[in-house]
Amino acid sequence: MDDDLEIKGPSYDPIADEFATYEDYLDSQITSTDMYYLEDVELARHLVELCIRGNGEVIKREEFESRKDAAEAARQARLNKKPKKLASQGKVVEDSPLLQALKDREEAVRNGKLATIIFLRDKNSKGQEVSGYIDYGHRLKSESFEIYFDRKKRLMPKPSDLSFYNWETQMSTSNPTPSFQVMADNEAGLLFKNKRDRKVINVDPRMKPGDNSIRTELSTGEYLQVVLYDHVTRRRS
Repeated sequence: MDDDLEIKGPSYDPIADEFATYEDYLDSQITSTDMYYLEDVELARHLVELCIRGNGEVIKREEFESRKDAAEAARQARLNKKPKKLASQGKVVEDSPLLQALKDREEAVRNGKLATIIFLRDKNSKGQEVSGYIDYGHRLKSESFEIYFDRKKRLMPKPSDLSFYNWETQMSTSNPTPSFQVMADNEAGLLFKNKRDRKVINVDPRMKPGDNSIRTELSTGEYLQVVLYDHVTRRRS
């Protein structure tokens, strides 16, 4: 990603943020040659607005004002936005490989730099072996994760996650999330496509996980198996 855009933020509008007035915007399209022949700035602006002069398509005054209003609203929203407290903040979880790994990733996942898929395999409360792929970012947004970091509740896959399978009942489900599309019907097996950069994550341990993705298997006695798939969605400057 371009460093300047990274600094200015995702809501940066190159027209609304760079020009104070519509006249300033029109003036940016006027060349010294135009002024040499026209000798009238108002006439030059009028010709630019009519797309007779200037470079490329020129937006109308109404659209410019609308974009200025949107840019100001975005600016005010950024000023009023308070930093969100991390669910793992202040939690002591060094003795839990999974919770420590999730704590280490929480901030990057929340701000969109990282997308993490958690694979868990273990027995549920009924003694049935279940497994599933969890979109960490989606779970962070859809439920309170403090209960997991406080160990009041154990993180387990659900039928509503990206993928879920009950090995005893053979119940199988798959669901898209805001970040991932499930690609189950293909010769390569189960794949997940990131909706942001359209990169595919291959969860087959015999294959490479894909571009900008890393597979990490955690050694822990908490679960039968834990694997994390980290996908970098935004380059760091």
